[in-house]
Amino acid sequence: MKLKQSLNKKNKPLVSSKKVIVYKKTEIGTSEWKKFVKARGKLHLQKKILINPKTANHFIVKAGQFFRICVSHGSQVGDLNLFNLNNLNERFFSGKTRALYGTHLSTKDRLWSSLPYFRPMATITYDTLDWYGYDKEGASVHDVIGTRCDPYTNKLLNKKDYHYCCHSNLLRSFVKFSGIDKKKAHNYIHDVLNVFMCTGFTNDTKQYFMKASPARKGDYLEFRADIDLLGILSVCPGGNCANTHSSDKAQCYPLTVEIYKSLDLNNSKIKKINISNFKEKMNY
Repeated sequence: MKLKQSLNKKNKPLVSSKKVIVYKKTEIGTSEWKKFVKARGKLHLQKKILINPKTANHFIVKAGQFFRICVSHGSQVGDLNLFNLNNLNERFFSGKTRALYGTHLSTKDRLWSSLPYFRPMATITYDTLDWYGYDKEGASVHDVIGTRCDPYTNKLLNKKDYHYCCHSNLLRSFVKFSGIDKKKAHNYIHDVLNVFMCTGFTNDTKQYFMKASPARKGDYLEFRADIDLLGILSVCPGGNCANTHSSDKAQCYPLTVEIYKSLDLNNSKIKKINISNFKEKMNY
């Protein structure tokens, strides 16, 4: 008993109530952000891509173009993968994006690419749902904490095969675009930005939860492409994720991707960011 009390006294100083933010936010400067705002003020629609429920489709956005993921028919969430169009090995790094900005993204946040490239792939320039913030349960929209619904987890938990999970939808679309063998293509499909999905962690068990998305017809999330992008968007079988996913039970609606060209001269003045200049030292 004395030994236990002694150990507790020794360990007590190790338990700190002080919180230290691990990564400083990489914020866009005020003058630079003004260029983004002016650039999005003069947008010309170039293309629309309708993506049907429980499917995925790809779209191409060149550096400097803007694109919107739009709630065009009814409340619906989508899972987004992003790739460097000219190098598919460089792709969205949701984990580090989460570390830099937090669990959910909105206006002025950037989607960073995987190591060793590590640079912004796209910048969120407008979010019609930024009013939602974080609710009393800690939930918010556009999360980078859920990985994507997939048939393997579904098989484990529900003992059933289901072929329209977002992972499967993204995989099929990627294979169709790239021509890469299905087995190899699995390695390219990555953790997503859950667009419009309303999620959080429970206060007691810290489990990932979802609730009905606040997104309604007319809502959209807008990005400016920082590099040439291949985007793949899956229209989730969970619909607005009020009750279920990875099944055909939910009411689902299409999503629309709109691609815009900026007619504003400020768009060409936005700073281009190259891949990381860090050089790995192998012999140390």
